[in-house]
Amino acid sequence: QVHLVESGGGLVQAGGSLRLSCAASGSIFHINFMGWYRQAPGKQRELVATITSGGSTNYTDSVKGRFTISRDNAKNTVYLQMNSLKPEDTAVYYCNANIFTMVKLTTPFDYWGQGTQVTVSS
Repeated sequence: QVHLVESGGGLVQAGGSLRLSCAASGSIFHINFMGWYRQAPGKQRELVATITSGGSTNYTDSVKGRFTISRDNAKNTVYLQMNSLKPEDTAVYYCNANIFTMVKLTTPFDYWGQGTQVTVSS
């Protein structure tokens, strides 16, 4: 079993900052990429940012220059530093990780966190 637990969401004024964290635990052998997705009311879930085990990053255009994804491989944790937040960043943010578990070393699986609400007021 693998669990992803997110923290760090909340309410912030436009222009403010928040830092999200997501810690993976359980029967983990190796984590490939980790990432953050978000889903605003009435919209589909969208990719925000991803990071590989080697540290290569990818961002959706709307957050480039404002958000920074990072990870601590020793702690199986991924972070999302969000600066210059805008009301349109309001959404539930979900952590995602592609993981090889001790149970099945040959095939990785995707795991999701429970989501954390980020609300940006204007």
